[in-house]
Order: sequence, then C-alpha cells, then structure tokens
Amino acid sequence: MVPTGRGATVLSEKDRPLSVSQLNQILRELLETTVGQVWIEAELSNCKVHYSGHMYLSLKDEKAQVRAVMFKPNVMRLRFEPEDGQSVLVRGRVSVYEPRGEYQVVIDRMEPTGLGSLQLAFLQLKEKLEKEGLFDPAHKRPIPALPKRVGVVTSPVGAAIRDFLNVARRRFSNIDIVISPAAVQGEGAPQEIVAALETLTQLPDLDAIVVTRGGGSIEDLWAFNSEAVARAIRTSRVPVISAVGHEVDFTIADFVADLRAPTPSAAAELLIRSKETEIYRLSSLTGRLDRAMRRVIQEGRSRVQTEVRAFPDMLRWIQDARQRVDDLGGRIVRRMEADLERAGRRLDSAASRLATLNPLATLGRGYALVTRPPGKRTVTDASRLSPGDRVHVLFRKGSAECGVLSVNAERSLFAEPSDGNESGEV
Repeated sequence: MVPTGRGATVLSEKDRPLSVSQLNQILRELLETTVGQVWIEAELSNCKVHYSGHMYLSLKDEKAQVRAVMFKPNVMRLRFEPEDGQSVLVRGRVSVYEPRGEYQVVIDRMEPTGLGSLQLAFLQLKEKLEKEGLFDPAHKRPIPALPKRVGVVTSPVGAAIRDFLNVARRRFSNIDIVISPAAVQGEGAPQEIVAALETLTQLPDLDAIVVTRGGGSIEDLWAFNSEAVARAIRTSRVPVISAVGHEVDFTIADFVADLRAPTPSAAAELLIRSKETEIYRLSSLTGRLDRAMRRVIQEGRSRVQTEVRAFPDMLRWIQDARQRVDDLGGRIVRRMEADLERAGRRLDSAASRLATLNPLATLGRGYALVTRPPGKRTVTDASRLSPGDRVHVLFRKGSAECGVLSVNAERSLFAEPSDGNESGEV
C-alpha cells in the first residue's frame, strides 16, 4: 500500500481487495483442506427434513453449536429417525456455505450413541406400530387346529425350509405345503417378502401362512423389522405365524403376527399335529363315547325295569284299554252308518220335491216358456206385447224365435195367485 500525499490510498498488487464470494471460497477451501473430515459427538437440534429429502439440523453441546446438513442419499441410508435431543456420533467434512458465509458440517454418516442405529430404529418402529394397535391381542386370529393347506414364505434354499419340511412330513405327511420363495435378507428382501405374502393370500383354501428364516445377526434379520412386512402380515386374510431366527431373537414380524414360534422347527410343531397323536386321541375319544353310550343304555334299562316292577298290572291295563277302544270304535261306526242312512233318505225326499218344482218338468207336460228380449224377461201378461214384437219360446225340446201377430189382452181363465208383481213381467 503506497500513500499518495493527497489523502488517497493506492493498493499494491498483493493488497488488491477480495470480493465476498472470493473470501467465502477461500475459507471453504481452507477449512476443507486443513480440517477435512471429522467425527463429532453432539446432541441433535432443529432437525428438519426438507421436501427435497435433505436434512438440515444443528449439532450442539452445553457451550456451543454448529449448523449441519445431510443430503438425501445419506438420509435414505439411515436406520433410525433422527429426533431433537438425541445424542449422536456423526462423520462429516467441515465446509462453508458460500451464499451465506456460514460454516457447516456436511454429514455423510450418523449413529446414535448408546444404542446402535438398528436397535434404535427397531424401538422407534415398535413404538409407532404399537400405538396404532397392530400388536393388540384382540386382533390375533386363532390358528386352525388341523390345517389342510399351509403357505410358507422363506428362502427356498435356506436351512429354515428344510427344518420346517422335515418336522411337517414327520408329523403329518398328508398336509399340503405351498412355498412362496423370497429373499430373507438384503436390500430388496422386504419387498420380496411382501410380494410372497400377497401371492399366498390369493390361493384358495389356505389355512395358515408361516413367515420364517434361520438365525443371524440383527442386520441379517432386518428385513423382518420392515414396516411394509409388518403391515402385510396384519392385512393378510389368513392367520400368520412368524418364526424368525432363534429363540432369543425378536423382530417386528413376531409382534404383529398371530402367533410367534421361536424357530422354524417349532413353527411346524405348533401348527401341525402329529398324525399318531391324533389317531390315538380319536381312538381314546371313540372308547370314551362307547363307554358313555353303554352307560346310558344300562341306566335306561334299569329305569324301565324299575317302572315295570312299580306297575305290575300295566300290561293288563293296556289290554283292557285296547278292548275299550275297540268297543268304542264299533259303536262309532254303527252310529255313523245310521246317520248316513237317515241323511240319504232326507236327500232322496228333497230331490223328489225339487223335481216337482222344476219348471222344465212343466214344459214336459206340453207347456212353453215365453220370454222377450232384451234381457229375456218372462212374459206372463199378453197386454205387455204388441203385434210385431219378437219373443223367444222355450219348449221341452228346443226353442223358437217367434213374431207376435195379434194380442188378446183378456184376463186368463186360470186363477193366478197374487205375488205382488202386477206388471206381468218377471
């Protein structure tokens, strides 16, 4: 820097001023080269996952804090859900966010202190699903006592399926076992397990499903701690038995399944009864039923004998009753015959009187019945007719349509009883 003597300052080449962007770039390069990658133990604060998938947070202790960021690819690899207040161990590089001139830690790995990340993720998912009620005993479905068709989700080449089949064939060789293959560990294992479950639930007449694999580390069993697998087990239309790992291993699938078996072999023993045991049980039940029936028959026979001894004249009373029934039956038959005979005579008499009153019988003696349309009302008075009228004449045999030529309205020579009808028509 060189003074000019007139109040102005002229900078030399080496003192040329920097822009803010240049300064931040220098600081970023300085921090990244001098500090570089570091491990930091701190408490999480202000954890927020942006819609882009990046996580922004602060790392702090009792005296200070620093901003940090974890980009989406690394966030997706986390085995647990970071929360404010958690103690963590992070690995990252110290850098500067140039647009704001803020230094920050760019995190590429994060582990909870105390608990491992997998263990913490397990506890977090268990708590979440438990609050939703997926582990509620009220939702557990009963396992069928004698299944005819069983589905198995597992690796087709693992020890688990061999152990399961050996026990199943030994206990009840007639059972139908359908294997739906799936990877049981690795990156895509949860998706394959869910697909295998869905395939089995579409089969008809399936009584139960066993989800199983052999033992291993928590990493090996991690596919069965997947939320997707847990929900697929709960929504299965048939009961599900979880048999994952050894007796000391517990997975989320164990908690949500309708029944947990400690090992694949134990699953086969819990689900499939021994044929020999069932034959013995049926034989025992048959014997008990036979003895019970004999006892009931003997008790009934004894009661009958007791009743017979209490009523020695019962047989004679029954015979007398039968004879009385026969006597009464004979009397009833004779009474019915007499009643029918009297009814027949009354019917004959009524038929005779009816034949006498039948107007057709009068026609048989040479008389005719004259009616006039419309309505064919009976004509009993000639004064009701006029020359040219048409009448209908009914004879004993046949009838005729006639025309009136003349009318003689003089009173009939026959005396007619008065019936209140003076019109001459009926």
